[in-house]
Amino acid sequence: MDKIDVFLEFSSIIYGIERDKVGEGMQFNENNEIINVIEQRAILVGLSTGTRDEITTIENSMEELKELAKAAGAVVLDMVVQNRPRVDAAYYIGKGKAEEIKIFCRALDANLVIFNDELSGAQIRNLEELMEVTVIDRTTLILDIFAQRAQSKEGKLQVELAQLRYRLPRLIGLGNSLSRTGAGIGTRGPGEKKLELDRRHILDRISDIRHQLEEIRKNRETQRTKRRKSEIPVVALVGYTNAGKSTLMNKLMSISGVQQEEKEVYVEDMLFATLDTAHRKMVLPSKEEFILIDTVGFVSKLPHSLVEAFKATLEEVQEANLLLHVVDATNEDFEMQIKVTEKVLNELGVKDKPTILIFNKIDKQEDQSALIPRGENIVHLSALKDIGIDILMQMIKDKLFSNMKKVSLLLPYSKGDIVSYLCDKTKVVKTEYREDGVLVETTVGPADYNKYRQYQVNKAEMAE
Repeated sequence: MDKIDVFLEFSSIIYGIERDKVGEGMQFNENNEIINVIEQRAILVGLSTGTRDEITTIENSMEELKELAKAAGAVVLDMVVQNRPRVDAAYYIGKGKAEEIKIFCRALDANLVIFNDELSGAQIRNLEELMEVTVIDRTTLILDIFAQRAQSKEGKLQVELAQLRYRLPRLIGLGNSLSRTGAGIGTRGPGEKKLELDRRHILDRISDIRHQLEEIRKNRETQRTKRRKSEIPVVALVGYTNAGKSTLMNKLMSISGVQQEEKEVYVEDMLFATLDTAHRKMVLPSKEEFILIDTVGFVSKLPHSLVEAFKATLEEVQEANLLLHVVDATNEDFEMQIKVTEKVLNELGVKDKPTILIFNKIDKQEDQSALIPRGENIVHLSALKDIGIDILMQMIKDKLFSNMKKVSLLLPYSKGDIVSYLCDKTKVVKTEYREDGVLVETTVGPADYNKYRQYQVNKAEMAE
């Protein structure tokens, strides 16, 4: 029995459906692996209870859901918003509205309904039985996108952990969905094969993933300890998804004096193009060094399970000396996006961290220039067109290296290693070879200032 037959036989046992219907709409590649050939034709559904959302409106949230669906590979056919005073426990939007959407699905030939909020397992089961199509919620959609984009071992483990935590209490409700979607949205990624295990096995897998992530966290803590000892400051890029963080990182790398083309981070104009955290060493024109970190973008209604799973990665933000909060200046809802980012940062325990607010993509601005705030810690730039980057670099220098001290060091000729270090790592103003040693005038940080205090000389000593 080959792979295909095993899968069909197994699925018929697990889900209790006819064997010849398990593989409907599926095809297999030359390696007998399932490939998704079903076009995901989706109707988006939102619920407005009339209560004021302090961060975003239902209209903006639905538009964002549309972009998320596109990022996952779905074709969005229509959007429906139901107004009712409260959530329906059985059908979320009410049975009548669910029946209406069922008619829409048939008329538009939709095979997927995506809800804008998180659903319970019972609600998913009830809606699927009534509508006779696949039903997923916003959390499942975001997890699916993350499953597609994760590249590193840690990223894949974090996504799988979030998937398992989310799906564990919903296994009963998701059974029909899995049998019907095959390899569609919401079933991809490292977590999909784990859904067929029983609760005990899933809990064992969660425990195993936590152990692996803890080992990775320990390794990262070791790296952070080394950075602390070297006193190299850390700068973290944060912000809403698709604000241009990765583009900005590549631009800063290109002008930092460290040519790392093979280390450029992935850039694409779509939500969650970057998922895995990237670290790069940067060098300012004045030779000061810092570590720049690119982090995963945030989004409204970011699943709690995902925030929890990525806490180990986001600890890098907690350790940063400076945050670069990147905002898409062309987005009409940039104020909402700023609030969402600040909310997630607060959840991570990052408060009162020195921050530069960066309004990116000003080259695409039209009528919003008057609406974008200006201030001491705000910069307007275009990472793509290299506008305002020099201003940002100066602001980073002022924030990170304001405690730098100008010193004159008289070093014995036997300390040539120190002279070489200062010439490589600091901006040396003057080097003079004297009878009693090498006189070096430069600017150093607090660590080097204290380390080489014994070699410091004043102007009177220099004149002798």
